[in-house]
Amino acid sequence: MFIKLVIGECTLNVVSACAPQAGLDEEVKRRFWEGLDKIVRSIPPTERLFIGGDFNGHIRAAAGSYGEVHGGFGFGDRNGGSTSLLDFAKAFELVIANSTFPKRGEHLVTFRSSAVKTQIDYLLLRRCDRRLCKDCKVIPGETLATQHRLLVMDIGIMMKRKKRYARGRQRIRWGALTKDKARELEGRLSAMGAWRSSGDASTMWSTTANYEPQTGSLCPATLLLGPGPGPG
Repeated sequence: MFIKLVIGECTLNVVSACAPQAGLDEEVKRRFWEGLDKIVRSIPPTERLFIGGDFNGHIRAAAGSYGEVHGGFGFGDRNGGSTSLLDFAKAFELVIANSTFPKRGEHLVTFRSSAVKTQIDYLLLRRCDRRLCKDCKVIPGETLATQHRLLVMDIGIMMKRKKRYARGRQRIRWGALTKDKARELEGRLSAMGAWRSSGDASTMWSTTANYEPQTGSLCPATLLLGPGPGPG
């Protein structure tokens, strides 16, 4: 299962997976990896990709020959299930986020029972987006499901701010307003008669404040105080 989120100009794809248990038939495992392969291939490389789930595999504490996908901070000993995960990550140029930060054991163990504690749940993202991941760890006090513990990843995505300009209206140098100029401005506004008109507040404002580039006319405040830098 996966969802697509569009946030501003950024598209995020979040995939949830649950691999077959180690004792199941190899055909079941093959179908799982083929299905996940198909989903990942359908996502354009320009979009962000995050995969999380129970992969029923132990990636081992050390990276070994998987240094490009394993950060070197795993837990336990490697088994066959983790080899499939590591090969998958290698094929799609992914990195396992919860192996890239040095943590105490309690922040690495994702599955714990009275008999065993291990790491089988993982979060992955594209290797080229690795800098987006600020942290990844288990929250020991939170239980996501029976025996599984909550694994979280902090992602930082910069959003571009669009500058908004009011077309055809100049800024006013309000910093130049003094008591004397305030009195003079009051007199100019009174002389315009806007306050005595029968229109609503918007009409009064338009009469006194609007700048009309077609005629070159300026509002009284701009004439008295001067235009500010840039458009308003």
